[in-house]
Amino acid sequence: MANAVQEASQARAARVAGAMYLITTATAFFSEFVVKSSLIVRGDATQTAQNIIGSERLFRIGIASDLASATGVVALTWALYVLLKPVDRNLALLAAFWRLAEAAILCVMTLNSFVVLGLLSGAAYLKTFEVSQLHSLARLALGAQVTGYNVVFILLGLGSTVFSYLLLKSRYVPAVLAGWGVFSSLLMATYALLSIVFPNTTKLVQLASYAPMGIYEVILGPWLLLKGATIKSRSAGTA
Repeated sequence: MANAVQEASQARAARVAGAMYLITTATAFFSEFVVKSSLIVRGDATQTAQNIIGSERLFRIGIASDLASATGVVALTWALYVLLKPVDRNLALLAAFWRLAEAAILCVMTLNSFVVLGLLSGAAYLKTFEVSQLHSLARLALGAQVTGYNVVFILLGLGSTVFSYLLLKSRYVPAVLAGWGVFSSLLMATYALLSIVFPNTTKLVQLASYAPMGIYEVILGPWLLLKGATIKSRSAGTA
């Protein structure tokens, strides 16, 4: 009876994890490739500031999207922990701590967006600064977010590596998919760490390092969402 309850809980957690993978991927993609890519002009603080001022509502929607990603990571972490705790509780807990630290840093990074809005608000207390200085400070705050992503990707990669290893060990998903998760997660964490030491890597190298992780999450999400209920039958078959 206890095993049946645990397996049902795992099956529900698998579906929640699948949904959260899809939601966090969608919100992160929207924030990065729809909002930020359309507003931030590389090397031009003034144009970036003008874009944000002219599309403040879109920028705020991007903030909401970032917060949705962070809260989604928390829900995803909980679901993966419930799913994989029976496989190895200590490793699942370690992975959960890494992913929760990732979510915390994402929230802190989002605060920089409010700093940007404050600097570009035109408030009276900012009149002691030149307009160009305010634009540069706003761009600096946005740049801090980019740097913060390296830390986020290290924590994400480490946590995902352990969760993927537990998926591989559990056989809840195909071994090829779980193995790909271990590889892509380690690749992401390694590249993010190296990019701190060697910041001038090309966009092609960056894409090659992060794309495998994106592929993994886009495939794993639907798999867990649709196949989570098979955990019970697999456990029964093993017994």
